[in-house]
Amino acid sequence: MDFTNPLVYGIPCFLGFIALELTYSKVYDDKHLYKWKDLISSVSLGVGSVILGALIKTVSVIFILNFAYDIFNPMVNGVRTNIMGWESFGYAWYIWVICMLLDDFTYYWFHRQNHMVRFLWAAHIVHHSSDNFNLGTAVRNGWFTIFYKPFFYVWIVIIGFPPEMLVVCLGIEALWQFQLHTQYIKKMGFIEKILNTHTMHQVHHARNIEYMDKNHGGFLNIFDRIFGTWKELDESIEIEYGVSTPPNSYNIFIILTHEYKNIWEDMKKSRNWSHKFMYVFGPPGWSHDGSTLTIKQIRREQQAKSSK
Repeated sequence: MDFTNPLVYGIPCFLGFIALELTYSKVYDDKHLYKWKDLISSVSLGVGSVILGALIKTVSVIFILNFAYDIFNPMVNGVRTNIMGWESFGYAWYIWVICMLLDDFTYYWFHRQNHMVRFLWAAHIVHHSSDNFNLGTAVRNGWFTIFYKPFFYVWIVIIGFPPEMLVVCLGIEALWQFQLHTQYIKKMGFIEKILNTHTMHQVHHARNIEYMDKNHGGFLNIFDRIFGTWKELDESIEIEYGVSTPPNSYNIFIILTHEYKNIWEDMKKSRNWSHKFMYVFGPPGWSHDGSTLTIKQIRREQQAKSSK
């Protein structure tokens, strides 16, 4: 059964909503919500991501998801059967719901690891590198994430969910993530207990120490709550958006590569190969000599000072 990725219809809507928010902010509200150069960089990165994604995602679906599905769910007497013995899943409505939940669970860990492993962060930092938070920021996507993202999700098709179902769920997740990038929708009462909302995503994009590495969820916030990464917006705290090591450039190629350059420079600081490994695959901020600290180390230091 063939399905159309919802992003096919979503991308034109993205541009329309960005134009609407941009116009409203300039005419009626906050003239500084959007910076023109920053918006051009974000949209350019988004266009590049779409073009690259159209090529790479097609290949990844064919050679990773479909390949894994066929290997682990072969045809047995005309029926797709998982190698563990159960019949591979069909297209009943509850199967769609389960696939969406598994997608959301995987998104949480995929997203969290993009913040915890520096080599992955070097690709994901592109999305966080703007000091603006608006719908334009939503399309500010790194190009290199596309190459490894399918490997996080492949387990879902391995256990028997059709690849095209997973692709649709990924598209729905992306639509939800886009609309989270606005400051115009405030706290939503009871909904905040279940869904990942706009204020929670503002926390995620903040570079305030108390907010960093929080709220990695997709649709739901339950996984953040379970695994200790949930943080509610404190409206008494003024949010600073962006990252602690910004590219300081509107050039998209510098934005795409600046953290890789930083990793290379850090690797040269020590001849110890275990140190070099940690500079690549350790958490962002790790250093062998304490010259820079991870978010956890900074928080520990702050707690130690406050307890004295």
